[in-house]
Amino acid sequence: MPVNHDLASLVARLLIAPLFIVFGYEKITGYADSVGYMEAYGLPGVLLPLAIAAELGGGLAILLGIFSRWAALALAGFCIVTAVVFHTAWSGDGGGSQFINFMKNIALAGGLLFLFINGPGKYAVKD
Repeated sequence: MPVNHDLASLVARLLIAPLFIVFGYEKITGYADSVGYMEAYGLPGVLLPLAIAAELGGGLAILLGIFSRWAALALAGFCIVTAVVFHTAWSGDGGGSQFINFMKNIALAGGLLFLFINGPGKYAVKD
């Protein structure tokens, strides 16, 4: 079955980008809570602007197809780091939600690596 690679790439970008845009925006609107969450896991709150830039900036880059390969690679690394830092404390809930979030972050990293390797397709501003 023939697949329009460019159209499929656009749909994939439209599906994955909002997750990062929304969570980056939520970190801005709930800045103090986000700092508290990071600090509860041993990370200094001063790193929050980097997380916001990665999520919001990377999400917008992927959405628009602006340097989306590099944004995808950076966000893949971000997903792996957040999986390890925030979602490996499985003992608290018997492995339930933290394990699910860990696996979702790892799966997102895999999808982002596909974007890095294959590119955004022709419906992109600039790759």
